Amino acid sequence: MDPDRVLEGLDPEQTEAARALRGPVCILAGAGTGKTRAITHRIAHAVSSGVVSEQQVLAVTFTARAAGEMRGRLRGLGAPRVQARTFHAAALRQLSFFWPQVIGGEKPTLIESKLQAVARAANSVGVQPDRTGLRDLASEIEWAKVTQVRPTDYEKTVAKTSRQAPMPPGEIARVFEAYEALCRERNLLDFESMLELTAGMINEYPAIAQRVRDQYRYFVVDEFQDVNPLQKLLLDAWLGDRDDLCVVGDPSQTIYSFAGATPGYLTGFAARYPHATVVRLVRDYRSTPQVVRVANHVIAQARGTTSAGHLTLQAQRPDGPDPMYQEYEDEPAEATGVARKIGVLLENGTPAGEIAILVRTNSQSAAYEQALADEGVPFTVRGTKRFFERPEIKQAVHTLRGARHEAAGEAPEPLVHTVRQLLGRLGLTEQAPEGRQARERWESLAALAQLAEDMAAKPAPDGRAVTMADLVDELEVRMATEHAPGFEGVTLASLHSAKGLEWDAVFLVGLTEGMMPIIYAETDEQVEEERRLFYVGVTRAREHLAMSWSLARSPGGRKSRKPSRFLDGLRPASPSTASRRAERRKGGVARCRVCGNALGETAERKLGRCLDCPSSYDEALLERLRDWRRANAQEQKVPAYVVFTDATLQAIAEQEPSSVSQLSAVSGVGAVKLDRYGEAVLALVSGAEPADVMGGPAGDNGEEAADD
Repeated sequence: MDPDRVLEGLDPEQTEAARALRGPVCILAGAGTGKTRAITHRIAHAVSSGVVSEQQVLAVTFTARAAGEMRGRLRGLGAPRVQARTFHAAALRQLSFFWPQVIGGEKPTLIESKLQAVARAANSVGVQPDRTGLRDLASEIEWAKVTQVRPTDYEKTVAKTSRQAPMPPGEIARVFEAYEALCRERNLLDFESMLELTAGMINEYPAIAQRVRDQYRYFVVDEFQDVNPLQKLLLDAWLGDRDDLCVVGDPSQTIYSFAGATPGYLTGFAARYPHATVVRLVRDYRSTPQVVRVANHVIAQARGTTSAGHLTLQAQRPDGPDPMYQEYEDEPAEATGVARKIGVLLENGTPAGEIAILVRTNSQSAAYEQALADEGVPFTVRGTKRFFERPEIKQAVHTLRGARHEAAGEAPEPLVHTVRQLLGRLGLTEQAPEGRQARERWESLAALAQLAEDMAAKPAPDGRAVTMADLVDELEVRMATEHAPGFEGVTLASLHSAKGLEWDAVFLVGLTEGMMPIIYAETDEQVEEERRLFYVGVTRAREHLAMSWSLARSPGGRKSRKPSRFLDGLRPASPSTASRRAERRKGGVARCRVCGNALGETAERKLGRCLDCPSSYDEALLERLRDWRRANAQEQKVPAYVVFTDATLQAIAEQEPSSVSQLSAVSGVGAVKLDRYGEAVLALVSGAEPADVMGGPAGDNGEEAADD
């Protein structure tokens, strides 16, 4: 591809990053700023310019999904042979290749979960944790290994760093040592040992180092703020004394410090490489200005090591709805309220797959699962077993493969009918069954059926109808790249598992002190990590952002909970907004009723507040006003804004006028509209339904628009 054509469509900062082809490069990329676009175009530009060959590039990221997305984009840019892998996948490939000549003998068994081996190790030294304790123990051993802490040094390290261990450090050290011995005896290899062995192999064997470094000369590492010391050890082994390294990340999205990740490698990159090119991506193409303002406010309050270099995002999208802040009496009421709001979004055309509820802990999930089920809203819980590893999917793929061979030479049945018939034998019914495990199995099969429908809806590239063979080929590619088909339902996920994803509408729930920040966050550093986690949640939203909290755990319970401190200055009546309201200044110019500053823009004067000041309004009233406006516009055959603009409706909902004089004071309500719609609007403010009140006939459209 022409090198200049590769750069087409990039913004100035992305272009700067893509043109920085040699030497150390650090791209500080805020949420939604197109970092994947920037780095894939940079790689393609380097290849098309002859700086490096495709086979000599290694792009490293943290999830198979992200690696698959990167490979797909590179294929589209004319660089299909670039290797894009996770740290673990790249290490396993190299270790497997060199194992016979370095170590020899039978290759070890790679274990994805430590639980069974840790349980046996614990039992061997007289430690009997429950299931939760066992998971904590496995996580602690993982932390020790990625931070390069040996069993003999564990107790001393915990004491030195004031780390909060899940059980007595001496017991953990004994289990850790027994676990390592068990792995050696049974020829087991966990992910951490795999990375360590690969790095050691490269560092200790010059011939292998030479082969690896001849193969890979050009490195790109995504999400560099999440790199841990063990991954950094492997990266340094790959690099040797070279510096053709491009790192990409955002310190404000560091949310895995508890697992050993450190943003220090990213924030200290320029100090390590004084001649590095540093590019900042701040143009946010994902979220509306309203969402971006919340994100910028949240991260601007940050303190500590990652706060100094935080990026202030610049919204590039048109205006959208204001964020919603909602307080509920108790958790069930909050879950029901959120489910009903989602129902309204679905009715208004937002796809279920573009809506997410994000929780701080998995224990919060059950209430929302129940509420969504009660409302008849389809949903899926993120974070279960990998899609193509699920037994029902393995069985389904095997069945579809068999059907492909059976259909050879016969007149093909319509694809969707055949797939649903085959999957029906495995449990795919018209309606989702009761029970979480049964529903998860059903959702998996439904996702395969949905994939068949999506493929059948558009013809193959050569114009023919899509066949079973095409579907099976697509599944083979997806299995190789771990690209699972999606189930069309509302996503219910933890904030941690939502990293790297985005939706049109995001509901951040349970935002109370003790949950956000979590009660276990006792140090300033831990609280700041919780703030960054909240920031990640906010920046998942493209358009609709709703934040809620409840005062009690259960109906009738003591209402002792407090909204999260991270909402201060955002939610109505929070400490900082209340103080600004108290200090509101009077004068001859229009001033914000929240902060008291002079209002300049037309939209601000209409609302009676600064655009970035938090709003406080009755959501139900605004919905009634919008429904009423829609009905009037349809009856009069005019655009909705001719009746009232969004800003005017928002101002009415915020100010809730109760008289003609108060309504006439709302910017955008002129004499003509006051006469035509005043009675109806005041009735709506008083609680009337849209069907019960309608405005008069349309007048001159130009006059209406000008008056508004």
